[in-house]
Amino acid sequence: MKLKHYLILASGSAVITWFMWSHAGRHYTPPRPETALDVIETVELDTPCSRNVVAIQPHMKPEDYRSEDHFYEKLNAYFSVALNAGLFRKNTTVLLPEYLGVWLVIAGEKRLVSETSDLNTGMTVMALTNFFSFLRHWFLFNPENQNEAVLFRMKASQMAHIYSSVFRKLAKKYRITIVAGSIILPDPAVFRNEITLHLTGELLNCAFIFYPDGSIDPRIVKKSFPVADEQKFMAACPVSDLPVFDLGIGKTVVMICADSWYPETYAEAERKNAQIILVPSYAQGNGKMQQPWEGYDGYHPPDDVDRNHVLSISESEAWKKYALPGRFPKNAVLGVNVFLRGDFWNLGSDGRTLIVYKENLIEVQQSERAGIWNICF
Repeated sequence: MKLKHYLILASGSAVITWFMWSHAGRHYTPPRPETALDVIETVELDTPCSRNVVAIQPHMKPEDYRSEDHFYEKLNAYFSVALNAGLFRKNTTVLLPEYLGVWLVIAGEKRLVSETSDLNTGMTVMALTNFFSFLRHWFLFNPENQNEAVLFRMKASQMAHIYSSVFRKLAKKYRITIVAGSIILPDPAVFRNEITLHLTGELLNCAFIFYPDGSIDPRIVKKSFPVADEQKFMAACPVSDLPVFDLGIGKTVVMICADSWYPETYAEAERKNAQIILVPSYAQGNGKMQQPWEGYDGYHPPDDVDRNHVLSISESEAWKKYALPGRFPKNAVLGVNVFLRGDFWNLGSDGRTLIVYKENLIEVQQSERAGIWNICF
């Protein structure tokens, strides 16, 4: 009986200790966000400039995703700079990068998650501090049998709420249209101006359009060519589902990162008479653009790709030859590609802003941290 009594006491103490540890460090005030803004450039492509795209390359850190307030304050800092520079007009569309909303997965988590130097360690801490919720989602909502999938499903509702709340607020405050980068969510939809989810549905890398009145376009951009790492727990969407948006800048399509490397995507854009092509991207790894190009990731290369270029040209050169600049349709007017930069644990980031106007690649200043480019046409 004494042994049983001691076991019960020990178990109770362990649960209490876990509870206290798991809840400690979730509420704290990080330093005021820094923009790390190195470049603000206006590119005038036509006269008069009646339309403009403002491409924002933010420099994000894990601490910027700690809560809705932190996420809003960081992005609002960039929007405020653009407003004060006179970049926002009646027909302005703001373009933000791929994966911008993805790291909302750590919102509300322990401080240790954002401060650790290794992403896997951070994700392990998340699983342990949400142990019972993690187990429930593992058994009920885990068709991919991947830890990453469990964490994204577990946090999906909170992620969607913060993402939609912040971008609705920014769109209304600045009276602009926002292509809000991308976020990973399970089978999302838009209902009554809210992002709804189906937790048993496929995880998708997707982007949403927010309008000046705070409304969300019900048509969702979903990635068609996820890279190999994404394919482990994310699904691909048919290219034929690529939506065209009638924005103030013209008929617009959004190609999420790797989608801009495949001729099928451009054929669909041409079929739907798109004039503007916006590409939100993320390139993992510091110095990635200077490294030898390793070829197509996750799918066989298209027939027009020179196999001799693999490992013989740089990643940056490959982006120019086989992505937006090299595949820009003859009938399109403007293409803009912007990248996510920042310090994301041990992942790293790189990228070069690309602007194509009537098949011509436009040279612009580049930033290793944050930048804002006002493309006026």
